[in-house]
Amino acid sequence: MSAPRGSANPSGLERYYVLTKGRSGPGGSASSLDVATLIVSRTSPVPAMQHEHEEILRRCRDPLSVAELGAHLGLPFNILAVLLTDLLEAGHVEARDPIPAHGAGRGPDLALLEEVLSGLERL
Repeated sequence: MSAPRGSANPSGLERYYVLTKGRSGPGGSASSLDVATLIVSRTSPVPAMQHEHEEILRRCRDPLSVAELGAHLGLPFNILAVLLTDLLEAGHVEARDPIPAHGAGRGPDLALLEEVLSGLERL
């Protein structure tokens, strides 16, 4: 009896199921991730690590947004978020807000926005 078509090389949804070990969404420390969150490696890859985890650690030596990381790896946000959850909980990566904390709560710089708008109107 022959194997079902596509079973030798998982792709699409099957591949994602294997990558995430059946988990469908992030939990815990990754539940607050969004596409603009910056990810930074805190450790180097270890030999027994899943290939995608190794690739995330290599690419995030310098801060990289979740959106950029997903584009490089060719993974949808929810799948990448599950993988990042694993790495965050193990302490291999750090998630940073894209806007520094000292600027939080102040809102945008209105003078700068007015200058930009004025410049655009002059065009």
